[in-house]
Amino acid sequence: MTTVIYSLSICGRVTLDMHSLNNEGGEGNQIQTRMVNIVGADGELYNVNAISGDMFKHIQAEHLYRLARGKLPLCAGCQIFSASRVLDDPDFMGNLADRDGDVINALLNKCAIDDLEGNLIAKGNRSVPRKSVAEFAWVVGLPEVTRTDSYFHVRYAAERGGDERASQPIFHRPASSGIYATVATFEMARIGFNDITQEYAIDEDERARRYQAFMQSILYTFVEPNGAMRGTQNPHIVDFSGVVSVSSTVAPAPALSPLNDNYQDEVETVAQALDGNGSLKTYRFDSMSNFAEVMQSLMADTRPYRLFG
Repeated sequence: MTTVIYSLSICGRVTLDMHSLNNEGGEGNQIQTRMVNIVGADGELYNVNAISGDMFKHIQAEHLYRLARGKLPLCAGCQIFSASRVLDDPDFMGNLADRDGDVINALLNKCAIDDLEGNLIAKGNRSVPRKSVAEFAWVVGLPEVTRTDSYFHVRYAAERGGDERASQPIFHRPASSGIYATVATFEMARIGFNDITQEYAIDEDERARRYQAFMQSILYTFVEPNGAMRGTQNPHIVDFSGVVSVSSTVAPAPALSPLNDNYQDEVETVAQALDGNGSLKTYRFDSMSNFAEVMQSLMADTRPYRLFG
């Protein structure tokens, strides 16, 4: 029997070695990696390497684009994977409806990526928001087991001679290794849902197609986390463990940061405390292959929840 999913959360610890997925830019000949301040489970403040949620959401959106192209409706901007999405669709932007609810209805019918990833339709002094179905937290290193080092590089010239400094620039490139805490939540019930009119703009068959592509893109995000410097610093994905929680009613799928060593037990306990009728389920996974099995099983046996009947 096919069950419904209102929301889905993923909490996990992913071991990444020798990566440089998210950087702040360069200063002189030094590339600056992304560092953030966090409060650890012991209450102390730490400065750790991190990958922004923006980066992981872009990774997921890129996988979705590849899955959706030629199979799901896409606006002109999303057909070329423009960061502006529907804002780069002159036909859509040139014919905006007078009412905001009608604009969102047109958007949801026009483009699956704008539906799932969200957008702000801005024209002149008017702005109409479409909230994303996906929410990614910062992916932050556990303080005790995450380190960033800087490595010396030089680009050798094919022929020697001339200005050695110009032909053989010296630069320093960062690489980080460690165990990273990741949290992501997905509001499956909002696929195709117009938050302004409080109605669905697309039929259930189209919602199901978008749901399948969306779920697949979430799985691919953790299997292949794209980002900066993958040409020579493709990250070693050593391990991935955690818990997936799903809700089949309007109760939210619980999530807790894996910065807490007991996060899996806590997520399961919260699910049990909130659940009075079997609507909340949790699935532990202890490897990337196990995570893939959990996600594939959910894709095969579930469909998106429908609000209001």
